[in-house]
Amino acid sequence: MRISDSLVEKLLVASEKVSSEKIAELKEHAKTEKRPLQDLSITDGVISEKALTKLYAAEIDIPFTEINPKEIKREVLKLVPERIAKQYGVALFGVEDDGTKLLAMEDPDDIQAVNFLQKQLGDQLKVFVATSTDIRSALDLYRGNISNELTQVVSAGDSDEAPEEEVSEEDLAEDSPIAQTVNLLIEYAIRSSASDIHIEPRDNHISVRYRVDGILKEANKLPKKAHSALVSRIKILSNLKLDERRVPQDGRFKIQIGSSVYALRVSTLPISEGEKIVMRILSESSEALSLETLGYWGKSLDNINEAISQPHGMILVTGPTGSGKSTSLFSVLSKLNKPSVNISTIEDPVEYKIPGANQTQVNSIAGMTFASGLRALLRQDPNIIMVGEIRDVETASLAVQAALTGHLVFATLHTNDAATCLPRLLDMGIEPFLIASTVRAVVGQRLVRRLCIECREEFTPDTNVLKKIDQIFKISNSSVMSSLHELEQQALDGGIGVSQDAKSKANVLSTTASKITRLWKPHDNGCEACNQTGYKGRVGIYEVLANSQNIQKMIVASSTSGEIANQAIKEGMTTMQLDGFIKALRGQTTIEELLRVTATKEG
Repeated sequence: MRISDSLVEKLLVASEKVSSEKIAELKEHAKTEKRPLQDLSITDGVISEKALTKLYAAEIDIPFTEINPKEIKREVLKLVPERIAKQYGVALFGVEDDGTKLLAMEDPDDIQAVNFLQKQLGDQLKVFVATSTDIRSALDLYRGNISNELTQVVSAGDSDEAPEEEVSEEDLAEDSPIAQTVNLLIEYAIRSSASDIHIEPRDNHISVRYRVDGILKEANKLPKKAHSALVSRIKILSNLKLDERRVPQDGRFKIQIGSSVYALRVSTLPISEGEKIVMRILSESSEALSLETLGYWGKSLDNINEAISQPHGMILVTGPTGSGKSTSLFSVLSKLNKPSVNISTIEDPVEYKIPGANQTQVNSIAGMTFASGLRALLRQDPNIIMVGEIRDVETASLAVQAALTGHLVFATLHTNDAATCLPRLLDMGIEPFLIASTVRAVVGQRLVRRLCIECREEFTPDTNVLKKIDQIFKISNSSVMSSLHELEQQALDGGIGVSQDAKSKANVLSTTASKITRLWKPHDNGCEACNQTGYKGRVGIYEVLANSQNIQKMIVASSTSGEIANQAIKEGMTTMQLDGFIKALRGQTTIEELLRVTATKEG
């Protein structure tokens, strides 16, 4: 979508979020750099692509839509041939009950494209405006499994002539089979929505494993003779020492796959069979998702929105490694990010880039710890501070002092749930009255695998299943069941499990006031879309403990985490397990997956 400079200027004025001085400055830069005002406004962080597209949609009187590629059914998408979709920048993302097809376009003013697509799809066509990023993400779905390409490339470079130790310059050239292999391994991982790539030398082969939706699985086996060249190629990309094989090394590089840019954080480790490499995949192209999209709803959403609207205080996010804490904080900070606010962070590592924020990387070797970094940040006139992790008493004390002196502080802590976080601060030596007066809310979270929407199945639970559920959630109690039904209705109203396809059974409740009428399960053998697993992607389950006056009194009285949790539940807190159960009723996950992730928690 290309918007003229004059219209972009008009839209920026209409947004009432950009000063006339800033617009004049942008226009001057656009003229000097010979760049469109649209691109400059977005890259400078003056306005997000989503916000600008929304304003554009309102201006041309065509509805705006957000596309979630994970919710687009393959058979719907492919009603428009790939060549046509890419030529016109369009994505078909849904079909309504009456057969009306929902089409997202980058440029709905392209009359030629609209006329052509009406001939292809019929007159029952409803056109929406979507961001270029969303359209490109949808177009990426046309690409199938690329493991066959990997096999062909490896076979092409498969030669018995050279021993493993010898790596020539030709092996490391940009167009060499090894370079292509590395590119394909990364591309395949990204297409599979993997978070990590493990390249592990074994006795007779190289094992390539991907962590997808939190589960590690083997994806490929490569010839052992390629190991040295493979490691050397990745070291070159990461700017690591080629001749150092005895000690671990850390590096980073960027790669563009399709329409998106990814940063790969590389770690090497000497093991008995050679050097193992793990690459963490971080998308640099993704915009922050809204809290609603992440899975917040009802009381949890109200509590966190209330907490982040305060001018000062502390919001803590808890959970184990890989539970989505950074993603939640990224969404919150992006929501609070304005030109009039100074956001400063100290992180290890910096996983998400926030336009306009000042983000600092921990470097313990150089003396830049969380505590020393936080002390320096307090001299940088911040409004909002984010501490990647509270690991020690000094960092905790500084964070509390910052919250007391007029700053809004976000931090993460490793505890099992929200209530345990408060006694943990007491254990660190923070005075109870300081905790009570500074903490605004505590978020506890986990990630559960999301059911594949293309092949998931609904079923009526039998007596044994209901008995197991009753042991945890006490659904045999009529008041509990009635409350559960009300919560599911709130979740439905909040968009949890709502499908873009109006025909979907997911838009119907799974409970009545007296019983559970259905549950959901993965298809036995999955489908192509979910790589035969039955699951695709992950969704967060959350509990948000608001620090009410009653809980403040309990903190000062040094109450246990169990007592604090019970009081929070009385005040309306939805626990992580209950939130997960509601999402299982809404068809987003399964009871088995919920219990796998929350097995250490009491029901």
